[in-house]
Amino acid sequence: MRGPHNIWRLVRTGATLERTGAMNVVLDAFRAPRSLRIAARLIGWPFKWLGYAGDPALPPATRALTALGPAYIKFGQVLSTRPDVVGEELAAQLKVLQDKLPPFPRAVALETVARELEADPMSIFEEFSEPVAAASIAQVHRARLKENGRDVAVKVLRPGIEKAFRRDVDAFYLAARMVDLLAPSARRLRPMEVIAHFEGVVLGELDLRMETASSAEFAANTASDPGFRVPAAEWFLSTRRMMTLGWAEGIPANDIAAIEAAGHDRAALGERVLTLFLQHALRDGFFHADMHHGNLKIAPDGDIIALDFGIMGRLDEYTRRAYAEILFGFIRKDYRRVAEVHFEAGYVPADRDIDEFARALRSVGEPIFGMDATRISMGRLLNYLFEVTERFGMETRTELILLQRTMVVVEGVARSLHPQINIWQVAQPIVEEYIRDNVGPKALLRDLTRTAQVLSRFGPKLPHLAEEALMRASQRREPERRRPRWQAAGLVGLGAAGAAVLILIGQGLA
Repeated sequence: MRGPHNIWRLVRTGATLERTGAMNVVLDAFRAPRSLRIAARLIGWPFKWLGYAGDPALPPATRALTALGPAYIKFGQVLSTRPDVVGEELAAQLKVLQDKLPPFPRAVALETVARELEADPMSIFEEFSEPVAAASIAQVHRARLKENGRDVAVKVLRPGIEKAFRRDVDAFYLAARMVDLLAPSARRLRPMEVIAHFEGVVLGELDLRMETASSAEFAANTASDPGFRVPAAEWFLSTRRMMTLGWAEGIPANDIAAIEAAGHDRAALGERVLTLFLQHALRDGFFHADMHHGNLKIAPDGDIIALDFGIMGRLDEYTRRAYAEILFGFIRKDYRRVAEVHFEAGYVPADRDIDEFARALRSVGEPIFGMDATRISMGRLLNYLFEVTERFGMETRTELILLQRTMVVVEGVARSLHPQINIWQVAQPIVEEYIRDNVGPKALLRDLTRTAQVLSRFGPKLPHLAEEALMRASQRREPERRRPRWQAAGLVGLGAAGAAVLILIGQGLA
């Protein structure tokens, strides 16, 4: 969607930032160079009168983004997960960005449902309420199924939201290109990558089939977790523009007075929130990455119910092992091992001094462990850790930044429920159990089994692949140095024999 509207949108954006007082906040957060500051002011200041006023009761940055509309609100929320880009202060402001907009009419929602399901909504739903929650992308209605009388939550995308997002994202890309052009020194912020990351997140949220799939995967992973629930997905009533989940009845996690009045054990709830998050991140590698108070409810029986699966985090198995070893090393104050894990994982360049790095890690861990137990923060530790690793040349890893940001949010929820919680005391058994099951001889045997099983699927092809590789290698050598054919055949046989041994090991251990 290229065109003059992008330039106009940028002018309107700059004008709104100026009018709301957010321009300096944003430029300072990005540590913008002088050339970029001048360009931004030239776009915003002369047209300040064209900017939206926003709500004066809000902080400047949230005031501006809220005034600019849904795409900007969502952009702010996504940036709140990237303190490496916008800084801790602005990330904290954006984290509490109000994602509330006026709802659209119930009749419009019913029209969308009718189109998506190709049926009269009232032939499916016995009741369909007015909106009970409205956000930047969609709104939620409570409904009752005619078939079984079960209460469900129906989430419906805002009319025209896809077109609005495509328009604004296109303008964001133009702004990113301008940053690259006008301020080469600001390329360290990777503006094009930031916008691409944002676009990927939003595209996932604009297709509610993806959120339905996330909720179903999360529910399957956590089905055996005591005291935790994920509403069941209604697949046949979920499409690209609407999704249907079981209705979650409970007390919002931030309503402490109501939780106490209901007789729930706040200390147990706080510990369970933290325990569950660590289990999901380490055990499953798939965690709720927006686990704030608004997305958690406390059921009448005390179970914690998770809601809103638009932003989920994923960690591969190797990253999980490295993360667990890092946490375990800090718990034991084994800073040398923490340093070794960073080098083994390739997080820190191999040419750096490992002893110097271990010393820097000690400077991170010791002050935190010296604090009172109620003030110790795993999120703060990870934040300091990333600062140190950046100084030693570690490249930004988006999945770890998302993990760190979520850890901070989860800690906040846990402390609001249980102010005296000892984060490390709660985390230690979870991390130790993961280390015991996934690092060491037991994990090695499991890895060998998986390797053997993979090799067994390629067994018939292995001799041919080995022979091809040897032939290509021999052709690159000078004729007089070519390996005799009997040696090549011997190596092929040796490779096949080795594969057979691995297959037998895998079959024996499976």
